[in-house]
Parts: sequence; structure tokens; C-alpha cells
Amino acid sequence: YIIWKKNMLQKADTEVGTEGIWKDQNKEYDIKVDPKQEYRASEIKLLSCSRPHSRAFHCSWIAWVVGFSVWFAIVPLLSEIQKTIPSITKRDLWTSNIMSVSGTILVRFCLGPACDKYGARILFTFLLCLSAIPSALTGIIQSANDLIVLRLFIGIAGGGFVLCQFWSSCMFTKEVVGTANAYVAGWGNVGGGLTQLLIGSILFPFFKTLFDNDGIRTTAQVSELAWRTVSIVPATIAVITGIIIYFVSDDTPQGNYTELKKQKTSTSSTDMTTTFWVGVNNRNTWILFFQYFCCFGVELTMNNAAALYFHERFGQNTENAAAIASIFGWMNLFARALGGTLSDFMNTKMGMKGRIIVLTFCLIMEGLLVFVFANTTNLIGSIVSM
Repeated sequence: YIIWKKNMLQKADTEVGTEGIWKDQNKEYDIKVDPKQEYRASEIKLLSCSRPHSRAFHCSWIAWVVGFSVWFAIVPLLSEIQKTIPSITKRDLWTSNIMSVSGTILVRFCLGPACDKYGARILFTFLLCLSAIPSALTGIIQSANDLIVLRLFIGIAGGGFVLCQFWSSCMFTKEVVGTANAYVAGWGNVGGGLTQLLIGSILFPFFKTLFDNDGIRTTAQVSELAWRTVSIVPATIAVITGIIIYFVSDDTPQGNYTELKKQKTSTSSTDMTTTFWVGVNNRNTWILFFQYFCCFGVELTMNNAAALYFHERFGQNTENAAAIASIFGWMNLFARALGGTLSDFMNTKMGMKGRIIVLTFCLIMEGLLVFVFANTTNLIGSIVSM
């Protein structure tokens, strides 16, 4: 993916002329841009929502928050699903976790080259609407196989990470793109904490109250009705978000891909297969693949297992376990942004070597803290180390 993104920047510099600006030739940007980098923004205005740069920035992280929420909406409900369907074992739950990630991996491989051809905006709309379908069908689960297959298709939503990174790379210059990418990815990953809190600690008990019906139903029946219907909420939000970003945002600083094609200034002429193999045949791709496998692998494991872990190890109920597990996701509010900012700072001092130092340090610290978390035997210590 890193190679695809690099190719995108290079193609923009070599294939597209510097004539024209965003849509209206007489319209000026409300942000500092670099004409030599195809009018990408050279600064980030967090409080602005103007088109095209700032609008795309905010649409990117919001869409990723929603996608991440759809991806993990079922996680805080797993203990309840297991109670309703006792034949689902702990091994089945872990298998469903694996399949959720597997679905994401396959989709991400496809979305990288697809971004070069179609842009992130249209693909985000398609991804959110498509992943909303299996998420809304959570209530049809009757067996372990149903759970595993459903989570495989829900994993489609995890491909949104590629889209948000690609989109911000199209909008911001190389001097600030690290920070921009860190913000949209980090704020987007907050969805992991948001969905734990929203689904497990707020909507699930709210739906239980709705279905309580003055004590006519048993507690087990109420809980079952709640978990079978609550995932409709994030699915609906995903569809609405996908439709909105399609109409209110732009693919690039100079307009949408369809418009650029008509003007013969599109940056998407490269064949998807060619772009894919350029990335596959570069050894740096696989080095970064292994590093990302380690760091994001830990994050996915925590997002998938934290609620169950606190439920089983420390006896927390579904609502409390979800609230505690959400803390991990909320750390993305500052953690990823801090990483991107440090990376950009070290890049100005030492070039790419500086970025590698920041990455290596973060990976080492993460590995050490995983050991600390695994060997902590009290609740407070587990929360702090998490």
C-alpha cells in the first residue's frame, strides 16, 4: 500500500499539468497549497470544513469511524451471543475474530489499486453501504458457522483504512501528509472505542429496556432480542454516511475523477494490475507489511478480545466490560496523531531514517507493554497497561 501511495504522488507530479484549480478556474483555495504538488494543501486546518481539502479530511476520518464501528459492532455482544447459543465455543469466537480480519485483508489488497483508478470517495460510499448489510443481519445468527461467515463479510468494513489514507494523501503535500494521515487514521480508529461504548454500554441496555415489556419476557429473552437488533443502528448510520460523503466531498484538489477524465487530466490512468505488482515486487512493501502485521495485529486482537477478556477474567458484566474495553480505542484520539507528528518532525531532521527510528521505538514499546498487560493480575493494573 505504501508503494501504491508513493506511485500516486509521483504520477500526480508527472502526468498532470499545473493548469487549472479546483473546479472553478477563478476560485481560490482557502488553504495554502503547492502548485508543484498538484495543489495539495501544505497546511492542515482542523477547524475548517471548506472544500476540497478540509472537507475531504473530515469526511475521511468520519467515514473511517463509521466503518470501524460497523466492523466491531458485534464484538461487545459476543458474550451475549454465546449465552443465547451455548454451542458456540470460545474457539468458535476466536475463529470468527480471525475471519473478520481475513475479510479485511482480502478487501484491502483490492482497494489499493482500485483507489488509483476510481478514487477514495466513491469507494468509501460503496464500502460503507456494502458492509452495512452483513452488520444489519447480525440477528440471524443461529450457529457458530453463521457467526463465522457473517463476520467474514462484516470484515469488508476494515478496508476503509486504505481509503482514508489514500484520500488524505491526495489532498496534502508530502511535508504534512504524515500528520494528516495520522489524524484521519487515528481519529477513525476511535471507532473501535466508540462502538464498544455505544453498542455494549449504551444501546444494548437501552434495547433491553425497550424489549422488557413490563416483565412479560424473561431476562434471557430480553437480552437475546436486544443483541439481535442493536446492530441495525450502526448499519443504518453507515449507509447514511456513505451517501452523504458521495455528494459533499471531492476526490482530488482539482475535482472528481470523472471530471478530470473528461478534461484528460485524471491521475487514474494506470492499470490496477500493474500498480498492484509494482507494490508486490518491492521488498520495502513486505518489510512494512511485517511491521504493520505486528502493530495492527495487536490492535485488532485487543479490539476483538478486550471486552470478553474483562468479562471472563475479572467478572465484569457486558456493559462494564465494553466500557473498559473502549478505553483502548479512545487512545487513538492522540496516539496516532502523536506518531504522525513525531514522524514528520524526525523526517525534517533526519529524512526517512528519522521516520524509521520513530516506528522502531513504537514497536519495541508496544511489545514490552503487551508482556506487562498479559502478566497483570488486577483490574486497575490491566486497564493502565492496556
